[in-house]
Amino acid sequence: MPIKSSDSPSPSDDATTPDALLHTGSEHGASAEDLVLATGRDLTPRSLAWAERKLAEEGAVALDKLLP
Repeated sequence: MPIKSSDSPSPSDDATTPDALLHTGSEHGASAEDLVLATGRDLTPRSLAWAERKLAEEGAVALDKLLP
């Protein structure tokens, strides 16, 4: 059954964010851009190359090490 926009919860200023709107992103894996942004660095060819090497060496755990 397709999800209608009225079926999806939406954020509200007066309540906690519903679980259905929270996600970690782990279902899609980490990208080099994700890793660079998690470090607070600018997206540059050098920082992206660093992140690609880090992901190749450590896998998705490289991002997990940076996030609380």
